[in-house]
Amino acid sequence: MKKLSYLALGLSILSLTACNNANETASTDAAATDGSSELTAPSRPECIAPAKPGGGFDLTCKLAQAGLRDTGILKEPMRVTYMPGGVGAVAYNKIVANDRDNGDAIIAFSTGSILNLSQGKFGKFTEKDVKWLAGVGTDYGAVAVNADSPIKDLAGLVAELKKNPKAISFGAGGSVGGQDWMQTAILAKAVGVNPNDMTYVAMEGGGEAITAVMGNHITAVSAGIAEIMPQASAGKLRVLAVFADERLGGTMADIPTAKEQGYDVTWPVVRGYYMGPDVSPSAYNWWKDAFDKMLADPKFAEIREQQELLPFSMTGDELEAYVYKRTGELRELSAEYGLVEAAPTK
Repeated sequence: MKKLSYLALGLSILSLTACNNANETASTDAAATDGSSELTAPSRPECIAPAKPGGGFDLTCKLAQAGLRDTGILKEPMRVTYMPGGVGAVAYNKIVANDRDNGDAIIAFSTGSILNLSQGKFGKFTEKDVKWLAGVGTDYGAVAVNADSPIKDLAGLVAELKKNPKAISFGAGGSVGGQDWMQTAILAKAVGVNPNDMTYVAMEGGGEAITAVMGNHITAVSAGIAEIMPQASAGKLRVLAVFADERLGGTMADIPTAKEQGYDVTWPVVRGYYMGPDVSPSAYNWWKDAFDKMLADPKFAEIREQQELLPFSMTGDELEAYVYKRTGELRELSAEYGLVEAAPTK
């Protein structure tokens, strides 16, 4: 499983670089987009969450909503619009095909979105068909069960999975090959279980999957730790493992990593926003400048921490380069799991 470690490598290096440079590039990069300093503020600011309420995309939109409001950057209230379908595909296709120049709307994305793009799940459109705006935080994949489940730890889950893979049902937002499936598939493969033998219940968003495990309709939920923590903190879920290199801080300090339990699985989840491909430079520059200022404000750091997210600050061209690089990496990983055809060797 030597490829597992590279999932986090690009994230950690680029994240450190972005954090160090955020203050220096806040306004100059915005002007550099088209060689001017013109900024056009949105008249009806909107964040589109490409799923039902309660999951990671909802969290991502509300993070921008609260951050831009509480830092005083956005004077008009931002509305959150839910657009479920294809785990991001419906929203992506709408923006690229029918709403290309909407300067009022930003759309939430995550590493799962990039994974879907790498597998061609957004139809004919690719990662190069939108304007990548800002990455504002990161969390990690995790697996949890109902607090009353007889499964007490990751070893217990693995034992049941190895005994009868079909008997353990994983629920998550997205289809086979998606982000939440992928992290459980990596775990299964690491313990000698064929991922195709797992029982996987695809749902439209992490919120729906969390509700299902609390209702004992599925055995375990695979999602981002930030999505899981509200119900874990309320005593309704038991988090078996977080897929991070080391334990996280704050309220998550007592959650063991998969690594420390003997399973070399990591899965970082970047959260951010993109815009339509024909958005004017002046509108795009306004949003980029706004996010640069927000990311540099200590108030936003507090808001992000309250949402159980870790620092990640990247905007504009730097984010675009990161997305393009990660898409290539995830395309290779998807080929390893038979989800796409491997690129021909040169």
